[in-house]
Amino acid sequence: MGERALGAKAVGDKAGGKMKRMRAAMGGAFGRIAAAAAVAALAFAPVSFAPAKAANLAELNFWLSGPNYSGVIPACDSQEALDLIATRFAETERRFWASALSITDFEKVHEIAYRPWGPEYQPRRYCRGTVFTNDLKKRAIYYSIIEDGGFIGASWGVEWCVVGLDRNYAYAPSCKMAGP
Repeated sequence: MGERALGAKAVGDKAGGKMKRMRAAMGGAFGRIAAAAAVAALAFAPVSFAPAKAANLAELNFWLSGPNYSGVIPACDSQEALDLIATRFAETERRFWASALSITDFEKVHEIAYRPWGPEYQPRRYCRGTVFTNDLKKRAIYYSIIEDGGFIGASWGVEWCVVGLDRNYAYAPSCKMAGP
């Protein structure tokens, strides 16, 4: 029994020695990392505690006009907006859903809201209507016409959702999120 206890202790000592060596090696690495962090903190301390200054002339000259919206966006029944929706709908169906579905006509188009969150926000005109698709079905459509919502904000743009055809659930449930 005494030998067995001694043998077990000897194995434990071997493992304990290995652990001590690992701790010593890690402690050295940790010490170097801690020292580097302390040096970096001391180097950046003057920058972080410096007082804030006003923009200089070069910084003021950089064009950041802010949100100067005119609020001039097409009406809900604008043929240009409806054509853009129909074209992009057909393109989306073809490219992403391998479908030949397209909008053939719009009906009962009317405005739901205009700038519902106030004049300081990006102007949006929210609309609702009915579309006829080439599968001979009649579906509701919700869309918004957004100032500076086109390509790189150069013109107005549209976002739309046809009820029953929101296949990626971007405006789920049932296009509710496409409204105001």
